[in-house]
Amino acid sequence: MNKNEKNEMIGKIKTLTEESKGIYLINYEGLNVEDISLLRREFLKEGITYKVFKNSLLKRAFDEIGGYEDFNPLLVGMTGVAFTDENYIAPAKIIEKYFKKNDKFSMKGSFIESQFYGADKLGVLASMPTKEEVISSILGSITNPASGIVGAINAVARDLVGVIDAISKKEAA
Repeated sequence: MNKNEKNEMIGKIKTLTEESKGIYLINYEGLNVEDISLLRREFLKEGITYKVFKNSLLKRAFDEIGGYEDFNPLLVGMTGVAFTDENYIAPAKIIEKYFKKNDKFSMKGSFIESQFYGADKLGVLASMPTKEEVISSILGSITNPASGIVGAINAVARDLVGVIDAISKKEAA
């Protein structure tokens, strides 16, 4: 790889990093091509960009951006990178699922919203609700009281109709 190609790759890494809210370094050692393809499809379904770059290029890009010093000791061996935007919990869920399945795919570390999380935090990150789950929960909380109010109003109206009906039958008799 010549100097221009390296600079182009570093530029690409910097762009992906700056556009992402979550960055996961992943150890993919021991996975075969079929497993990697399956993982790429899983990431793609969630809108996650998964790339493999040389560790030296990653280190240089992170150093140029600044703030990613915690990644430096992790940039050894086989390293894949998952870049995500709003859905920054999804990579943790996918990584944990595949790690439990074959014990070969693991998180080295991640930065989410400028906060570093080590490999020991994978379980915590994976157990967090996704943005969609939080929105669903909030909407459920909002609609439940509203449906309760509607039910109460309907019950009053139903009781009123029952009383009027009883009175009209009594007067008719």
